[in-house]
Amino acid sequence: MTVASPQHLRPVERMIFFTDAVVAIAMTLLILPLLESVTEAAREGLDTAAFLGENVGQLASFCLSFFIILLFWRGHDRLLTRVEHQGSGLFWLNGLWMFSIVALPVVTAMVGAMETDRLQLGLYIGTMLTTSLIMGGIQLDLQRRPQLLRDQVAPPRSDLAPAAANSIMFAIALVIALAVPGAGFWSLLALFLRGPLEHLLRRRLGT
Repeated sequence: MTVASPQHLRPVERMIFFTDAVVAIAMTLLILPLLESVTEAAREGLDTAAFLGENVGQLASFCLSFFIILLFWRGHDRLLTRVEHQGSGLFWLNGLWMFSIVALPVVTAMVGAMETDRLQLGLYIGTMLTTSLIMGGIQLDLQRRPQLLRDQVAPPRSDLAPAAANSIMFAIALVIALAVPGAGFWSLLALFLRGPLEHLLRRRLGT
């Protein structure tokens, strides 16, 4: 198989700018259901306290999804810091990553507006798990194609640790949410164990 040289590869800057714009739009879309709820509350004559009480679920899901997208973007930004060119694999994996990001406002709106059920939990946490798995796929692609990097040196295997730790913890949260009655979104507290797991994986992958 012929490997394209850096001179024949497209620069990555436009892809990164486009991705940043998509993430910004997705984060902005999270607030739209709340704006609609404010309009409905005003129409019904509710005061501020009543509005907050009736929409605590929407407010919580908005805050959670906003900061999760922010953390995903931070990881994506760090992952592509050394990248200079884009290949077909990186292009399509990044496209799938954006798709999972823009899907999150939809499932977030479901969380705030509907009764919680197993399908809703699966869609919400499963979307985050998908995003994390795609991040791991991007990292693997960069390891296989170091010619996309500025220094053309493959990243160490230990760089897979963040995406792997995220994926494992989201998978655990998903299993708990679906298998344990009443766990619901509290299962996402498992993410607080992500740090120690990442440290352990870095040690394992670094050997």
